[in-house]
Amino acid sequence: MTHHHRLGLSWTAGIAAVFLVAGCASTDMSSGGDPSRPLLIGASVSLTGDFSDSGKAVQRGYQLWAKTVNATGGILGRQVKLDIVDDASSPSQVVTNYQNLINKDHVDLTFGPFSTLLTIPASQVAERYGYAFLAPAGGGPAVFQQNLHDFFFVQPAPTVQSGDVFVNYLLSLPVDQQPKTAAYAELDDPFAAPLAENIRQKLEAAGVRTVYKQVYPSETMDLMPVMSAIAARHPDLVVGGTQNQDAYSQVKDLVQLKFNPKFLFQSNGANSPSDFPNNVGIANTEGIMTPADWFAGSRAAGSPEFTHDYLEAYGGTAESVDDSSAEAYAVGQVIADVAAKTNQIDNVTITNSLHDGTWPTILGNLSWSENGAPRGQFTLMQWQRGSLLPVYPLTSSMGRPETPKPPWGG
Repeated sequence: MTHHHRLGLSWTAGIAAVFLVAGCASTDMSSGGDPSRPLLIGASVSLTGDFSDSGKAVQRGYQLWAKTVNATGGILGRQVKLDIVDDASSPSQVVTNYQNLINKDHVDLTFGPFSTLLTIPASQVAERYGYAFLAPAGGGPAVFQQNLHDFFFVQPAPTVQSGDVFVNYLLSLPVDQQPKTAAYAELDDPFAAPLAENIRQKLEAAGVRTVYKQVYPSETMDLMPVMSAIAARHPDLVVGGTQNQDAYSQVKDLVQLKFNPKFLFQSNGANSPSDFPNNVGIANTEGIMTPADWFAGSRAAGSPEFTHDYLEAYGGTAESVDDSSAEAYAVGQVIADVAAKTNQIDNVTITNSLHDGTWPTILGNLSWSENGAPRGQFTLMQWQRGSLLPVYPLTSSMGRPETPKPPWGG
């Protein structure tokens, strides 16, 4: 049993104990509720700690959606008010936060945190109190294994499947261009490791030989021993099952070791258009691949407006918009669509509505299985000339993939 699985069991036991004391919060609201009262939405977000880069991007997405929807009259005439609290990237703190949001702040709705590690315990709190729980991140296998009726992962597919598009790309290449060997460096995290393992299993089935695999604890500060072992084996492909800081470390270590694989894929970290180049150097991003569900230039429902409003609020360029912000924004889109369609904004209506039909968002059209798993697919992105570009599948491509990966830039 892994460290995180033990944590999952302790979360469940701890939450159950709290519920015995706390009882159930009331979530009854008829129709759209009192139009004179704001629609209070609570969310726990990692503003500090290991997930703070992505957590702050989630916060920006929530805030931008609230500002946008309030400018057009709110939800069923009610202005949206966000109650966002910091969980410090801590599984225990995230439980406390949602308990307080529901029982003390009496929020009407709850939005999810960042990462599978936090979404698992947070979703259990929401389910117990009958709150629809839309999460912009945290779609590892353990989340869906809970079979929660009120949970919805607002991305195109479960995160463990986000690497499928990379596998499909590799296998679409001429045989003589496909990798023959691969190495895997995986963070012991319920998002990162399963995603990398899914890629490994699919590639091994296709004949790609694994020459090295290492799962490292989340508290690992020095990845040089892992990356040195990879470099010594000279694999064609390096797959990083990463979050943020370890993704940066992997790249910096490979640059220092002067080992440049033909293919380099990272599950997270490399998908941050600003934090990634700031941490590894923009010249060292070229050719690295990562999955994404939103990208600059997307024509999905509301995406041009989202891009315009984001740049107006936060500055930068369209290419610098973090997809975690887009995912958080899409959570709000879905809620607004349910209200517009049903003329109601209570938790029961939201849950029942999302289990039926397809819902347009800036991430594309979303629909969900009974356990909250989305039914779509991701896009493969690649760093080219300082920007993240969609390169596969070809139907959504804005550039040709660079194969093999160019040398490190320094």
